[in-house]
Amino acid sequence: MDDPDRQNLLEAVIIAAQQLGLGIEVVQLEPQLGAARADALIRVRYGNQEVLYAAEVKRGIRPATLGAVTQQLAHLGQPALLVTNYVTPPLADALKERGVAFLDEAGNAYLNHPPLLIWVKGQRPKQKQNGANPTTRTFNPGGLQVIFPLLCHPEWADRPYREIAQTAGVAHGTVGWVLAELPKLGFMAEIGAKRRLLQPERLLQQWVEAYARTLRPRLLIGRFHVDQLDWYKTLDLGKYGYLLGGEAAAARLTQHLRPGTITLYGPKVEPRLILDQRLRPDPQGKVEILRRFWKFDDDHQLLTPLPLIYADLVAIGDARCLETAKLIYGDIIARFGR
Repeated sequence: MDDPDRQNLLEAVIIAAQQLGLGIEVVQLEPQLGAARADALIRVRYGNQEVLYAAEVKRGIRPATLGAVTQQLAHLGQPALLVTNYVTPPLADALKERGVAFLDEAGNAYLNHPPLLIWVKGQRPKQKQNGANPTTRTFNPGGLQVIFPLLCHPEWADRPYREIAQTAGVAHGTVGWVLAELPKLGFMAEIGAKRRLLQPERLLQQWVEAYARTLRPRLLIGRFHVDQLDWYKTLDLGKYGYLLGGEAAAARLTQHLRPGTITLYGPKVEPRLILDQRLRPDPQGKVEILRRFWKFDDDHQLLTPLPLIYADLVAIGDARCLETAKLIYGDIIARFGR
């Protein structure tokens, strides 16, 4: 790992785990595991029991990012371990319920790889955690907007800054500092005098996690109640200027999911839609309208781009959405290989 903050976090978590009586050995940093890359391979020993984990090192785990974390660990294809700064008791329960192994800096842990079983929660951090990742601005809302069109169209990485800014809906200067930081993070390089994305699968996973945590909450314009969720199937989206996202878009693409929430992206709440479809404002409503933040059209007419559909499914995070997200993931990765 080139990131000193994550290296320091890994070392601190190892010390905390050793105080639980665990033997921890870092076997390899950033191993390539098929198509995925972990932050580290870690051998965990307890008595005469030993397990080799593929570890992901992340700060600031929150309920909104559980789906993304679960999905990222699942892609590693072998026993996986979340290494983080602090897991609250409710988050510990949620991770345990999902079968996600974790170690944190405070000494909380869940390892369940029979016959190895460790379960510790409720240990408090030594200092207050704010959940933020201080290492880079790349995954703040402006940076996420710049990265999004590059995930949708990796070949756009070599476009002029002005064109990237237009498609991302950000200022020219924002593109400048994001494209300056991406090479430092190992996500971009100049190859043959052209900019190219590197590790796009890993970039996608980090984008999805940060999107749920930082950008998506800012995009929500309103939530509404509707008597029948099936109304979206006959909705003339073009008439109202919306794109279909999330579960409903995934259902249309895969025929694999019955949506529990209808997600629409557009510039504003369209009064005609509210009147025509008899929507009623409701903070817990199953219809959500979010601001469209990108300025380009994609392949799927009247649907949001695939990486955003995937991100919305992962943000919901329940088993049925994560299963459908896996179906879409393959199509996204295929674009990276073009």
